[in-house]
Amino acid sequence: MKDLQIMYLFVLALAMACNTSTREKKEEKDLTVKNIPKVVTADIEEGIKANIAKKVEEGGGYFNMTMEGEELRLQLVRVHTEYLSNLGPRRHFACVDLADVSGDVYDVDFFLKGDPGTMTVTETTLHKLNGKPFYTWKQRKDKTWYRMPIQNASSDLLGVIEGEDKFEFHYEITLPEMKESAKMWIPVPQSDRFQTVELKTIEAPVEHQILKEKNYGNSILYIELSPEHSGQQLELVYDVKRQEKKPYEDDSSVTKYLNASLLMPVGDRFQVLADSIIGQKHNTGILMQARALYDYIIDNMRYMKFGKYGSGDAVYACDALTGNCTEFHSLFISLARSAGIPSRFAVGASIPSDRDEGGIDGYHCWAEFYAEGKWWPVDISEANKYTALATYYFGRHPANRIEFSRGRDLHIEPGPHSGPVNFLAYPVMEIGKTPAFPETFFSFQRKADKEASENVASLP
Repeated sequence: MKDLQIMYLFVLALAMACNTSTREKKEEKDLTVKNIPKVVTADIEEGIKANIAKKVEEGGGYFNMTMEGEELRLQLVRVHTEYLSNLGPRRHFACVDLADVSGDVYDVDFFLKGDPGTMTVTETTLHKLNGKPFYTWKQRKDKTWYRMPIQNASSDLLGVIEGEDKFEFHYEITLPEMKESAKMWIPVPQSDRFQTVELKTIEAPVEHQILKEKNYGNSILYIELSPEHSGQQLELVYDVKRQEKKPYEDDSSVTKYLNASLLMPVGDRFQVLADSIIGQKHNTGILMQARALYDYIIDNMRYMKFGKYGSGDAVYACDALTGNCTEFHSLFISLARSAGIPSRFAVGASIPSDRDEGGIDGYHCWAEFYAEGKWWPVDISEANKYTALATYYFGRHPANRIEFSRGRDLHIEPGPHSGPVNFLAYPVMEIGKTPAFPETFFSFQRKADKEASENVASLP
């Protein structure tokens, strides 16, 4: 009996010792976690810039990398602040654009470790070349991520949500310093057959009014500001339900979509080029002619946010054969209209399919052309990035986007001193009579209902 009592006391003491050891380890772990400095995205941005600057100094003025035996001499173009992420204690992710001396632009993924001010890079990978990815990301069931070759990726990993998408969209503006009175024009997305938009809140330092642009029916928020509003913020928050866009009938007149605009000329060199591209297809249907123009741009243009891009200048696009979505679609529209195919321009934002919240990489634009009694959506810059989806984007726009405004050369009353607005995605602002460019940031949060979540993929 005594032996049993001793054994019992031994087991009890051992159990207590184990519990004490476990408790002490947990307390030690908690203390360690508490001692880890809090990291915000600004810390990660500073960390990646510092690491790149160090490599540039060591590399004689360039960030040097090697791809398939080729030496790249790169310079920092920008940090994708919308993708900066804290992956866990002292683990971080950053994505940047670096331009090579050849003119190519590389999207590079960086993994970092460490605390604010002492971060170091642990892994560097070339993700995209001129907007075209070498791989994408997919999430495992245990919530970790792995790279997947593009040829093995499904359309949902390449930015496409079919059917329907629901999300909350935030349009945020930080006002610049103003030393005199200013005016600002901001696009206000509207509901139509493909998107239902509810403006939930407007936070602004002054009263506003909604203007109606008559030629294309756009709604525009107009405000007048004073110097005391410098540095203040405006925010518009929307609830959005968006349907995938397919060819559709529209009773409105199409003849105005054959006319030239300031940066999308019609005729002359565009007529000659369109005729040479279409060639013998002049005797076929409009669909085949439009597809020939679409394929020509995919095959000959490079998606590059470098040089003179972003204005949607079809002449520049035709000469340089580079640009972003505005150049791709402006060139298409000039060629299509020169070939007698009505076509039109729209701009908004593409909502990431790979995550459910966070920042958005600026605006995105697209086009439509008229054939067989219907408007056919096209997205040529996305088709250029993901050639596997070239067929999809000829006649489809995915559900994960929001449209801000339509058309070019927008006449607004009262309007800017500079004249018609080229297109309206970011705010148009004038301080006095001088154009100003306020900091603008888009973000979103996807609605977590069953219908939406079934269509949503993982992070790139």
